[in-house]
Order: sequence, then C-alpha cells, then structure tokens
Amino acid sequence: MELNSNGTVKQARLDATFAALSDPTRRTILARLTSGEASVVELAAPFSMTQPAISKHLKVLEGAGLIVRDRDAQRRPSRLNARPLAEASKWLADYREFWKSSLKRPDDPRDDLKAKKKKGKKHKRKKR
Repeated sequence: MELNSNGTVKQARLDATFAALSDPTRRTILARLTSGEASVVELAAPFSMTQPAISKHLKVLEGAGLIVRDRDAQRRPSRLNARPLAEASKWLADYREFWKSSLKRPDDPRDDLKAKKKKGKKHKRKKR
C-alpha cells in the first residue's frame, strides 16, 4: 500500500478505486474479469450499450488501476488487477473495529429494550 509521509493511504488512489466501484456496470465488468481476461466485445455482450460506452467504463477501471489492458494484435484484452481492491479492503477493515464498537455501545437504549423484553418473556414462562 502506498503511504504518504504521515503514514496514511494515498487518497487519490483510494478515491479512484471507490469512484470506479460506484457504478454497477463497472462492478459487473470486474466480476466478469475474475474468470479471466476478456476483450471489449466479450465484455459488452451482456449489456445493452455500445462498445465505445464499454470502452469508457474500461478507461475508468484502468485509470483506477483495477484492470490492465494488453495489446494482442488487433485485440485488446483486459484483465483484473486486484491490488487496488485489496487496498480498499484494508482501508475498510481499519474502520471495521471502530464501527463495531460504535454500534454496540453499552449505553445504547436499544440494548435496554432488548434486555427488558427478554426478562418479560422469562417471567411469562414461569407463570404458566
């Protein structure tokens, strides 16, 4: 992972990754590329859009570093580069513990309600 002098993830790369992932067409393209490289024609097949439109999506994915495009004679196959996904996953994992602890605060009123409901159910069973 690229770090700046403060030890934080370079924001531009992370921003580009999340921006590229924000579009469902690009996520579908990435999912397709998990099974191997594909040409623009192959990637365009399941969509009702033109090859130039797919090429624009591929440029965004390539700019984010999520795919690598090769040149094979007249064919330009694309393949997945998972490194930016791993960096984004690491960034999210760093916050996962914070989110877990924030969502499970002991002073959460919902916890009190749940505890009261459980106690009420136990008492009802004992009375029968």
